[in-house]
Amino acid sequence: MGVLIDTCIWIDVEQGKLTPEEIIAATGNEPVYLSPVTIAELKFGAECATSPAIHQQRLAALARIRLKPVLRIDETTGEIFGSIAAQIKTSGKTHRPRIQDIWLASQAIQHGFTLLTRNVRDFEDIPGLQIATV
Repeated sequence: MGVLIDTCIWIDVEQGKLTPEEIIAATGNEPVYLSPVTIAELKFGAECATSPAIHQQRLAALARIRLKPVLRIDETTGEIFGSIAAQIKTSGKTHRPRIQDIWLASQAIQHGFTLLTRNVRDFEDIPGLQIATV
């Protein structure tokens, strides 16, 4: 078992909206993993920063986060992604573009991990996904 942490959680910790202790309480003794999708989203946020100070702050946060083990996206992840995306498309229930969310969910499902998020609505319609929140 393990926990894949959604990008929003990492951002909330960096902004002081969540404490590391709250994350530890939510994940328990389970190992915590990082997705390349999260790295991409956080790098995007750093590169789009409105000031050099915020840019450096976000890059420093990304460097700290990258100490966690990173899951790889592989063929199996791609197959799971395709199935989930097709299910969402045919259901007609999509509320916004969700590509990154579907990649995260695909990785969590592939590895049998729980996805820790504060945005439950983004994931609640994905079958087979175990969701936890803070």
